[in-house]
Amino acid sequence: MCGFAGFIDPKGHLDQPEKYLQQMTRVLSHRGPDDSGTWFDEITGVGLGHRRLSIVDLSPEGHQPMVSTCGRYVIAYNGEIYNYLEIRKELEQKETSRMIAWRGHSDTEVALEAISTWGIEGALKRFNGMFAFALWDLKERVLHLARDRLGEKPVYYGWEGDILLFGSELKALRVNPAFNGQIDRNALTLFFRYNYVPAPYSIYQGIYKLPPASLLTIPLDKMKNKNAFSPFSDTQQADGLSPVSYWSVGKVAEYGTGLYFNGAINDAVDELEQLMLDAVGMRMEADVPLGAFLSGGIDSSMVVSLMQAQSSRPVRTFSIGSYDQAYDEAVNAKAVAKHLGTDHTQLYVSPEEAQRVIPRLPQLYDEPFADASQIPTFLVSQMARQHVTVSLSGDGGDELFAGYNRHFWVRSIWNRISKIPRPLRSGASKGMMAISPESWNSMFLGMGALLPERFREGLPGNKLHKLAGALASKSPEDMYLRLVSNWPEPELLVIGGSEYRTVVTETCQWPNLSDFTERMMYLDLVSYLPDDILVKVDRASMGVSLESRVPFLDHRLVEFSWRVPLSMKIKDGKGKWILRQLLNKYVPHELVEGPKKGFGLPIDDWLRGPLRDWVESLLDETRLRHEGYLNPELVRHVWNQHLVGKCNSHQKLWGVLMFQAWLDEYS
Repeated sequence: MCGFAGFIDPKGHLDQPEKYLQQMTRVLSHRGPDDSGTWFDEITGVGLGHRRLSIVDLSPEGHQPMVSTCGRYVIAYNGEIYNYLEIRKELEQKETSRMIAWRGHSDTEVALEAISTWGIEGALKRFNGMFAFALWDLKERVLHLARDRLGEKPVYYGWEGDILLFGSELKALRVNPAFNGQIDRNALTLFFRYNYVPAPYSIYQGIYKLPPASLLTIPLDKMKNKNAFSPFSDTQQADGLSPVSYWSVGKVAEYGTGLYFNGAINDAVDELEQLMLDAVGMRMEADVPLGAFLSGGIDSSMVVSLMQAQSSRPVRTFSIGSYDQAYDEAVNAKAVAKHLGTDHTQLYVSPEEAQRVIPRLPQLYDEPFADASQIPTFLVSQMARQHVTVSLSGDGGDELFAGYNRHFWVRSIWNRISKIPRPLRSGASKGMMAISPESWNSMFLGMGALLPERFREGLPGNKLHKLAGALASKSPEDMYLRLVSNWPEPELLVIGGSEYRTVVTETCQWPNLSDFTERMMYLDLVSYLPDDILVKVDRASMGVSLESRVPFLDHRLVEFSWRVPLSMKIKDGKGKWILRQLLNKYVPHELVEGPKKGFGLPIDDWLRGPLRDWVESLLDETRLRHEGYLNPELVRHVWNQHLVGKCNSHQKLWGVLMFQAWLDEYS
């Protein structure tokens, strides 16, 4: 796990290019504290910088940027290729006119030799891992930027004048003197809808994220016409250059749903078990201490179970707890850890400890990001890093096996409400929203024993408010958009902002999936997962120099999941049914089947209480008018309504506060 940065300055505008390359690299030291290196070609103006977190091959032979043995390629690489030993063996057995003189045993060296042998696209299709890299081809004078299939590792890039900048995080681009940094109001509008800026956009005009499973090829001789480049994958335009997909979730979904697994459930569970054992086992390979995050839920318990099944000693596991019982899952995690026999560490976090993280968030996440679980994710990463350098997580299970409530509620709800006139539904929505989430929680708590188990949610009030906001939907697609929206009408908030189209709203980009639940799962897999969940985990873990690995996102497991019919994913009002059947082999049913709480935080109370002065300073009306980005009347109205308890708008406010705090850091 590492970080990289670089530029192409063909006209020599930068007066001290190697100095600036070192600066771009230095600000990524948290991603790679163990080693650093730069490579610069004065003739072409191409520079590559690298920071290394040593995981495999701790020797100097893993130093980057690394030049291939044939001398043609130079790479700056971030991530892990888990099947690199298999690829190395294939390379050694391949009859070639040259013998490979291996310098060490790093996956970086294997990646370079694979590219030298099969070409970059041929190599990418063989790689099983999480990665992002910049590869300079000295022979063809071409730069390649590539990203892994599901988007675990980030790549930003863009032109500032005649200079191309790229890197693992925006902060690396920002320190280059060529960087301009104009805020893109349309991207900001998207941020307020989703709580993140979706790819391919970034918060800055002209700076983009490379989409997952993409390869962008930039010939030096085309640099002069940067307008010929498009940030959209596979864009068809005259003389256009755009990212090319080497793997497609959409095609995988179409193929899988057209070839459902038609065997017995036991056979499907057995195949899932073998795939997961292999995916987890591959991600346990490391030359440094390794552990896992354990929340006590189905996904993380599954990963830890399969780790312990393949380990001769207790696996290190980590969880954090909340003193607020409504949010605390540490008890569940401890019970699972005890049953599996792991070496478990847990930390109970006080409100003061969690609040101390907040000032670090803008610098840590680098562009506006407002998933409040970023705080506990950072805290558990910080704790784990005291003991291990690599930690596995259970992210991805919800997207692959229908784990979110919307996956099994939206279609059912739509079938019931679609016959009711929209005005009546809108009235019901307003009535439900008039009751605060806290009041709903109290009512459900009082009726707990009378409710069916599937309705005994840990925090039902927040979910009911989400549902209420969706009752006036025009269609299932509209209901999904409302459910994933933070501000349903963000154009009213951002002055001069207009939303770009995204994969969520551009239905022509959707694969041909007849079932709406599967369409929702597809959208979560290509939007919410890479742009929220994986960003949250990457920045939090790398912020403390911890590598996080995600077994559920092994592409073979993703491909299998689309062959599993919904009847094996959703049953008796619950999702992830096939995962539950597999987990029952390792962990007793009662240890993981309680209501899912998630490690939430009482942000709503904090804003009214200990964080109130901080909020008032960021939402000061004079300040908002001076900055000119947000509608001050709307912001102040929402804040005042929240402050007096007329409604709970902490999710909307958290997005505004994260933007304002980010603006403080980088304006």
